[in-house]
Amino acid sequence: MWAVHRPSARTDHLPPPPFNAPAARRLRTALGLGPDHVAHTLRASYGLPYVTPGLVTAWERGTAGPSHTELTALAGVLWCSPGELIGRPRTLREHRVARGLAPEDVARAVGQEIHAYLRMEETGRWRGTERQSAALTRLLSLSPADVVTVTGREEALAELLRSAATTRWQAYVRPVRKVVPLERRPVEEALHRLHRDYQGRMAATLSWGGGHGDAGEGGREFLDRIVEHFWTAATRSPRRSTP
Repeated sequence: MWAVHRPSARTDHLPPPPFNAPAARRLRTALGLGPDHVAHTLRASYGLPYVTPGLVTAWERGTAGPSHTELTALAGVLWCSPGELIGRPRTLREHRVARGLAPEDVARAVGQEIHAYLRMEETGRWRGTERQSAALTRLLSLSPADVVTVTGREEALAELLRSAATTRWQAYVRPVRKVVPLERRPVEEALHRLHRDYQGRMAATLSWGGGHGDAGEGGREFLDRIVEHFWTAATRSPRRSTP
């Protein structure tokens, strides 16, 4: 039986990208390839001598994840783009890899020095100008939610949304619009809905006789997922924009 083994000294020290294991298995099967064929090609054509059928199977089962280098090579073997093998990207690096772009490509397209761009990938904090942010959004086809995540503003958004849901939501329209690339109307509608849903949940819980403890627990659960609730509400409206 083939062992799952990687060399102790690897050249790819980046965190592994989120891997879509079912997609890899589906693509391999559609091509009529077995794990042994994939492993052989990765060894012979992509300079990965340590890849075994066992490692390929581990990737497909989700018990191991390919590195960036391995994922790019695997995409070549399976005749697909790297993006088809990546789960939902969250970081700037993951979005770039999903598009099959080199760091130099992104830095040049948005008008940044390569070392400055790489620093932003490493820290997870985007510090580009408004024009550079717009160029990045177009290049990586980022959704409004993606823009907030890759620019490191998700926690700031969460704090604003919690306050909007628990106090006067109208006061948070402008602050939220400074964080998210959306027009005023969908932001207003989303904040109104969050406030209504949160207050309704609290009132319903109390009316059931659960007491303040249960109400607090239900409210905390809602607030813990406040960003998810916001995007669900905001993207229902077709009137939205990106920077």
